[in-house]
Amino acid sequence: MSPSNRVRQVPGATDVLGSLLADAPVTVVETREDPADPFLFPEEADVVARAVDKRRREFATVRQCARTALAGLGVPPAPILPGPKGAPRWPDGIVGSMTHCAGYRAAAVARASEVLSVGIDAEPAAPLADADVLKLVSDASERAALAELGVRHPDVPWDRLLFSAKESVYKTWFPLTGRWLGFEDARLDLAADGTFTAALLVPGPTVAGRELTGFAGNWLIRDGVAVTAIVLPLTPAPPGT
Repeated sequence: MSPSNRVRQVPGATDVLGSLLADAPVTVVETREDPADPFLFPEEADVVARAVDKRRREFATVRQCARTALAGLGVPPAPILPGPKGAPRWPDGIVGSMTHCAGYRAAAVARASEVLSVGIDAEPAAPLADADVLKLVSDASERAALAELGVRHPDVPWDRLLFSAKESVYKTWFPLTGRWLGFEDARLDLAADGTFTAALLVPGPTVAGRELTGFAGNWLIRDGVAVTAIVLPLTPAPPGT
């Protein structure tokens, strides 16, 4: 997809995820600002009726991003409600993913005729505040690899990137399987060139007649935000290619 097909028509538009996925067949919308009076369909408003204001604004703004992205694909506005395990229920023929963190919201959508699944995640570009979190989301081999990366590239919050990449893995996995995937069920290998791979440690879904054994993704840190993303093609490449 060429940059001219990309949509970023929201207040406070930015270009973090859009830059990361510039060559992918997805439409990305991202913003750093919440509208003063964000719109929600009544069904969506019911979901966050008892939530605090911060949660309602995140929920509404990221859906505005998603609807703007969907409009770029010619899809009319409609409620985007949480489904099983909180995953968004997209219109027929659409795959996508949404994410938000402090000061940033984004959505990426694609046609199911072009992309099998999408997973995106955004986090503050800072080390995890609690060192115990890393132990919960990683194994010893992953932590050793992060330590080596930290020696060579000390300015990169590798622990936060690992956490984010595992979130992107889960968001890509769940629409394909409808099953939970724990942090311990995928082993991540982050690379300094802005890529990562994830090896599944549990049986994966069958895709194009072959069991899916892992994912490949990309990461980027820009303007205080760390983003990770996976765009799974209709026919994933065999492992090692």
